[in-house]
Amino acid sequence: MAKTAIAYKEKMKEISVLSLICSCLYPETRKNIMGDFQDMDIKPINKRASGQAFEVILKPTSPVSDSAHCVTNPPKRDLSLEDIQKKLEAADDRRRSQEAQVLRALAEKRDHERNVLLKAMEENSNFSRMAEEKLQVKMEQNEENRQAYLAAIMDRLQEKEKHAQEVRRNKELREEVTA
Repeated sequence: MAKTAIAYKEKMKEISVLSLICSCLYPETRKNIMGDFQDMDIKPINKRASGQAFEVILKPTSPVSDSAHCVTNPPKRDLSLEDIQKKLEAADDRRRSQEAQVLRALAEKRDHERNVLLKAMEENSNFSRMAEEKLQVKMEQNEENRQAYLAAIMDRLQEKEKHAQEVRRNKELREEVTA
């Protein structure tokens, strides 16, 4: 079956695209072109509006053409012990270089992760320090405001006390004057 497929592929290469197009356009010339192949029959099945359908029948190949299509593998050369050793060493070198490359990539990734963590820790500490400083300033300002408020209240109380003493004195003076 593989030989049949190979023969089919080769015959399809022989048929040019132009001849296929011409055979669709000019059916009388198609019969001449299609009849030229000795080991292949092409039968039109039916005509459709979308195009022409064909059935390709391959004839069995002759023993003479069978040898022409047979592709032989190049002869294997004998490998010496030195060649095998060289190949093994080359494979080991490739493996080592690949391992070194993987290790380098992992080391770079670890360094990058470490740098990212250090930067995040630094930013976190900077944020904490700034927040602490803001809180400290705010607390100092609150303390100053509280002290100012308490001082204002004490001043008002002292003024009220002075006013109360003055009123008491005036009352005593009136009582003395009226008595």
